[in-house]
Amino acid sequence: MNKKADTWEEIVHGTFVTEGTMVAFPLCFPGASIPIAADESHITALDITLEGMVYGGTSGKRTHLFAGMFHGVTGAVFDMGVVEGGDRCSAICCGNGQFVACVNGPDGGRFIRRRFQDLPFDLLQEWGFHRLPFDDLGTAVKGEQIIHAVADSSRERVIASTEGHLVSLNIGSGNVEVIAELVVSGRLVLGPNGNIFGLDASNTLWSYNAEDKELKERAIRLPEGSWQKYSLMWAKNTVDGKLYTADDEGYLFSLTEEGFSQRLGQIPLAPVGPMAVTFDGRIFGVCGQEISNLFCYNPDTRYISTLGVAVSVIERRRYGYTFGDVVTGRDGQIILGEDDDLGHLWLYFPRIQRHNLSI
Repeated sequence: MNKKADTWEEIVHGTFVTEGTMVAFPLCFPGASIPIAADESHITALDITLEGMVYGGTSGKRTHLFAGMFHGVTGAVFDMGVVEGGDRCSAICCGNGQFVACVNGPDGGRFIRRRFQDLPFDLLQEWGFHRLPFDDLGTAVKGEQIIHAVADSSRERVIASTEGHLVSLNIGSGNVEVIAELVVSGRLVLGPNGNIFGLDASNTLWSYNAEDKELKERAIRLPEGSWQKYSLMWAKNTVDGKLYTADDEGYLFSLTEEGFSQRLGQIPLAPVGPMAVTFDGRIFGVCGQEISNLFCYNPDTRYISTLGVAVSVIERRRYGYTFGDVVTGRDGQIILGEDDDLGHLWLYFPRIQRHNLSI
């Protein structure tokens, strides 16, 4: 059973990453381009293609959309350009050959579409890049900000929540359809059965089937816990489809087609931020305010451990305090988007677990 820390000081003072390796990667092609400007580089949205390309969006004075590749002879982040009039990217959704960014500004939330960026597998500093124009598909709902969005299981549609509605975007045609008037908060998630879930009223989840266009309000009741203070965060095991979320006090639960589990344990700090599941089933995420800690949940042992504050000592030293989004990389590494000035993509390579073999 994990031990909850007694004080904030007990967690933070002198405690940095205790296992695995972290690399803070700048938003550029090192040695060939310059990073995105410090006050425009808060990374608040990430997604990854089936081939392992990372796409992201920033928030701040202006919104940039970028592509990153960390396998093969690459190691580069390419700034695809600025979305004019945007100051916050709330979601990135990778479809089939194209991605959609949800970008908010003074006039509300807009859908921005572009085909995937071409990056050669044997990328050298002599390679050049070209920027394609973005397709501005217009606002989701006039005057409303986009809270979050996910691609459906076919990757042909994006389901997005605004401040007062649930909407569907056909990625190919660009057509937007209002599904329902629905006030939601927190993140959406694609469930193990292909349904999309979001936080509903009275400690419940709504469920939407994009194929059948069927919305069920208050479809699933959240387990006993505290669910009022913080936005709901999710992590998905892409191997078995199991979902994970945590309540306001850091108690962790899983969700399958059979429903919610009992409490799996308590993450030491609240709120629980973005998290992701690596290929062996372990969950890695961030927790706490202002100066976040990394944590790990091992489903085999049901043990939750605090890994400390993020720090990278490869090439140059950098400390990571706040993170806006997390995805699982092509090879199982955890990729965290830093929600701070001069934001970096943090690549976390977890410690490989030891197994005692008896002959």
